[in-house]
Amino acid sequence: MNTVDCKISTEWADGRDLSAKIRKDSLRFFFFLVASIGCSCFIPSCTKDTDEAAQFFLRGNVQLQKREYREAIRFYSEALNKKPDFADAFNNRGLARFRNDDREGALADYTRAIQADPDFAAAYLNRAEVLLETGDASGSLADLQRIEKEYRDSTNYQTRLGDAYVRLNKASQAQAAYDRALQLDARNSEALTNRGAYYFSQKAYEQARQDIDQALQLNPKQDAALNNRSLLLAREGKFTDALGFVNRALSAKPNQPYYLNNKAYLLLMLKRPTEALPLVQESLRLDASNAWAHRTLGIFYLNQKQSSQALSEFRQAEKLDASVDQLYYYLGMAELALGNQAGACEAWQRGESAGDEQARSERSARCR
Repeated sequence: MNTVDCKISTEWADGRDLSAKIRKDSLRFFFFLVASIGCSCFIPSCTKDTDEAAQFFLRGNVQLQKREYREAIRFYSEALNKKPDFADAFNNRGLARFRNDDREGALADYTRAIQADPDFAAAYLNRAEVLLETGDASGSLADLQRIEKEYRDSTNYQTRLGDAYVRLNKASQAQAAYDRALQLDARNSEALTNRGAYYFSQKAYEQARQDIDQALQLNPKQDAALNNRSLLLAREGKFTDALGFVNRALSAKPNQPYYLNNKAYLLLMLKRPTEALPLVQESLRLDASNAWAHRTLGIFYLNQKQSSQALSEFRQAEKLDASVDQLYYYLGMAELALGNQAGACEAWQRGESAGDEQARSERSARCR
């Protein structure tokens, strides 16, 4: 079977847009100066330092609202120089660092905010978000469970809880959290996008389409929803239409590695390999652990009759994430191209056990 017949092999993205706005339940703003951060002593130097810390903190908040993240970080750092245990300054500096693509710095700041104030629920929520972004779903879930009492009626909290459960392969809990998020706010396009992704992973394609379409009605510029709509179209073999949607997603986030890889895949399906290659290479430069991109590069090599390179990429994809769609079908095709019939049949057998219909079909037709 040639690659044009492939129904779906691109990456689903969730709907988080962490730089779009400052969420009310994850950032504390203080409008009183000394009273807002307190002072346990009464000597003039303490009052002066505390007042200056509050002034710097408020300046940082202004810059954060303006999305001037480096300036915000500078002001929060000045506040912390004046008051080293200022939990809110650590939390807000963490937000600024996170939105400036400094995950490690954000994680360190949220942790220090919690150390300074162990009951700081917003800092737990923010740290949960970073932990999820950096692959620590268990740590994220632990932080979310720690603040369940304060945030269980927050649609954003329930959305993030669903995301954590998805990463931990806890399907029923994930759906319950997304359902709760949408009960709390039926117009939460992020929850719709992410529940759509969950439905897609469960092969409930019509439910996925309904959620994604509704998310796009609410927010036509939701890049993750645009990307995911392209996947639904690709699954139907409508590769040209799918390319239009992923191009719109890339207009919003030009360097998003999943979107770059998905576009490369679609271009391969449209027999435009010269355009596809630099996109998948850039996707891997941005995220070398992206199993889907390794699979896409393997398809490129397979189509170019470079079977050894293709097999290497497919094996790397398997090492990173064995659940990648149609991976074992392609592994078998690469083995077969190298003259290894037994290896091909073994790969297709593994694919059949994993629910890969194309692998099952090839094994049935070619293996005895």
